[in-house]
Amino acid sequence: MSSTKSGGAAKSGKTVKVTQIGSTIGRPDDQEATLVGLGLNKRHRTRVLQDTPAVRGMITKVRHLLRVEE
Repeated sequence: MSSTKSGGAAKSGKTVKVTQIGSTIGRPDDQEATLVGLGLNKRHRTRVLQDTPAVRGMITKVRHLLRVEE
């Protein structure tokens, strides 16, 4: 019996891997909050996220602090 509930990433099949490479020290509060929204809070942490316009917008905002892999 298959479940009707599935994760969004599995449904769309598109994900993006982001790694924080820059520190939030001395950065505006909104940039730090954006990193927290992406699930990042310390350097060298990596998350695999669903590739949505909202996530892409957050990545664009703090792109100088991230490494992005498709």
